[in-house]
Order: sequence, then structure tokens, then C-alpha cells
Amino acid sequence: MTETDSTELLTGLFEQVARRLHSNGYAAHLFPAQWSALRYIHHADADKRTAIDLARHQGLASGAVARTVRTLIEKGLVTKMGTIGRGRAERLELTEEGHQLLKLDPLRSIRKAMEELSTYERTVLAKGLETAIDATRLPNGRA
Repeated sequence: MTETDSTELLTGLFEQVARRLHSNGYAAHLFPAQWSALRYIHHADADKRTAIDLARHQGLASGAVARTVRTLIEKGLVTKMGTIGRGRAERLELTEEGHQLLKLDPLRSIRKAMEELSTYERTVLAKGLETAIDATRLPNGRA
């Protein structure tokens, strides 16, 4: 196998993983950005569970993130819990339905598969994925 063949194979595999994650996630009628928001709200410190902090975390414009949050609220997966500090930022929390849905998170199967890899294999894979992420950054530094 030549180096070109190897990179073609790797990029094809990367695309397959991305498509399957998207497809498996949409089985729950959520888009990748919505899954990402649920994960963020679940794991973030309580004072960072705001739409603006989510936008910063994802490197996205606040308008797009506000639409994602609004959709999650409409679906009954997220609720607003009042303002934080002196600003207008509202703290977000997962509803019970949101917590239950996270148990079906398509990343769970990936996480489980990664546990089977050696530390070296995970290190090499992480470096490759970081390289892929860097290659897809827009010139202004946003995702």
C-alpha cells in the first residue's frame, strides 16, 4: 500500500465514522450540534451552562447556538433555570428526558471501542484526529 492509498483509506474511514455518528444520532431526531449541546450542558460546571458559554466552547456564533438551545427546549430536553450573575445569561439544565436521551448518545459506542485500544494507539489516533480538526478550521479560527 502506498502512502497515498493509506491517506485515501484513512480519510474514507474518517468519513464513514462521521456519517454513522450523524445517522445514529439522528435516529433520536437530533443533529450533531444538538447532541454536542446536550453533552456540554451535562458536563459543564453549573455557572458555565449558558448559551454563550456553549457558543464559546464550540467556537460558534451565538445566534446558531441560541437556535440549537431553543430547539432543545422545545423538544423538552433542556430547561432554563434563571439568570446567572448580573448579566442576562440564563443557566441551562437537562430535563429528565434529556438525561435519559444521553444514555443513547451515539458517542457511547465510540468511547467503549476506544477503551479497547492501547495507550499508544489512543495517542496516535488522538494526534491524527487533532490534525484533521486543525485542517478543517476556517481562516478566522472558528470551527
